[in-house]
Amino acid sequence: MADDQTFHDLIEGYCRALSIRAGDTIEICVSTVADRYGLTVERWGAEREHVWSASGLPGTHHDLPADADAQGCGWPVSVEVPTDTSWRSGFYLITLTAEEGPSDRRIAHAGVVIRADNRRRPAMLVLATNTWNAYNTWGGRSLYTGGTQVSFHRPFARGMLDRPEVDRKDRKARPVHTGEEPDADGLIFQAYRTERNYPSAIGSTGWFTYERRFVEWAERDGHAFDYAISSDLEHDPAILDGYDLVLSVGHDEYWSAGQRDAVERHVASGGHFASFSGNTMFWQVRLGEGANSGSTMIGHKYSAHETDPIATTDPTGITGMWADPLVQRPEWSFLGAGSAFGLYHRFGNATARGVGGFIVYRPNHWLLDGTGLGYGDVLGRDAGVVGYETVGLPIQIDDVGLPVPRRDTDVPAELEIVGLVPASNLGVGDYPKSIAALSDQGDLEFVADRIHGGVTDENMAKARHGNAAMLTCRPFATGGEVVTVGSTDWAFGLGDPQVAQVTTNVLRRFVSHERSGSDPR
Repeated sequence: MADDQTFHDLIEGYCRALSIRAGDTIEICVSTVADRYGLTVERWGAEREHVWSASGLPGTHHDLPADADAQGCGWPVSVEVPTDTSWRSGFYLITLTAEEGPSDRRIAHAGVVIRADNRRRPAMLVLATNTWNAYNTWGGRSLYTGGTQVSFHRPFARGMLDRPEVDRKDRKARPVHTGEEPDADGLIFQAYRTERNYPSAIGSTGWFTYERRFVEWAERDGHAFDYAISSDLEHDPAILDGYDLVLSVGHDEYWSAGQRDAVERHVASGGHFASFSGNTMFWQVRLGEGANSGSTMIGHKYSAHETDPIATTDPTGITGMWADPLVQRPEWSFLGAGSAFGLYHRFGNATARGVGGFIVYRPNHWLLDGTGLGYGDVLGRDAGVVGYETVGLPIQIDDVGLPVPRRDTDVPAELEIVGLVPASNLGVGDYPKSIAALSDQGDLEFVADRIHGGVTDENMAKARHGNAAMLTCRPFATGGEVVTVGSTDWAFGLGDPQVAQVTTNVLRRFVSHERSGSDPR
């Protein structure tokens, strides 16, 4: 019941553009049954900084088109918020408040990213808005509930952008404390979100779940970034020019070809990329063109090789796995790891009693400088930094007993595995009972079929037994370095000094002002 929040609240709204440059106008489309409403805009960094507000705005209700999930709501612009070049790059939360009605249904949220008017900081954080959109059920279907096209021109579902902070209840891979049994079926998460009418997406994506945690930690610790969203990298291929480092955080699952081209070009040209994300770059998507430019996203996912209209004319562009044999561009050729080799940890029957952290294999690697960790220690266990969705790679053991990449898969030649922990794909019957999954197959069967050549016992075993990896690699013979910390839940552990130290080590290695000790702000 809680997966359809369409008009659950008395007011709803979205921004006409999810990112703008400082100095542009934020255009907000609002529908409400209230006669009057108020609006506040806050930049959400280390703290929430109020930048603009209005009250007593006249309310108008707009109907929902039948195809709002795929084509957008089409509501007119209700409020125009002026910005100027003094507005810092970042994520700006827009809170809409109906001025009458039940108190628990009077508030909704929208959001926008302010890009820098020119490159101001050496590092850029790219928010995973393609993934936010893929999971968003507002107005009808998501890419998980039967949709193959989803629109950015609709509100985000309840709780995706803001909600009250709680301890563990809103995590799909809930950390297990001493003496506890794991909640393998996700019943605690399910109870939490249904009681509050939140969608299941809040455990998988959204500003509040992942990027918000990283940004709060980073800005409190003195780190500063410019910001962009997933689709910016396709619409402005030069947007990464001049940056030392590009960052991806949380759950960055859906990438367009233009987005990936931009990041790979950045690294090939000497820049660096750090992924603190799980299930990263798993699905290829296409962004809308023509009248839908910037407003829609197409993803056929599991059936793309059969149902995507371009499957016979341009098979490399189908909206299925990047690793699909038709696409021939597996994510592990760039990241060094992919979810075909380990998708879940402490989720359902996937290592339900797993340790929840990375087991250290190369303690002298620069990633672990200052952590005090040794061989066999576990990084981030108490915070559950390895949890929910992950990426791994095929491994073998070298002559001194350390894991190295198996060379029958095209991972980058220069790659060092720093930490590993077992992870697994899930098949039918393995998923938590609390979530919807495919009725005829799971990721295990799908990977066995599309990657390994068929659903046989041998191929199912290959797909089932994987890992979550923490590694560094160089995907190009010349160019920059890629850091892959392969877990969605890394950001939950930034309060752990060792987890924070690893993250800081990445920033200090690749960001020029971090190395020099200067402050770009």
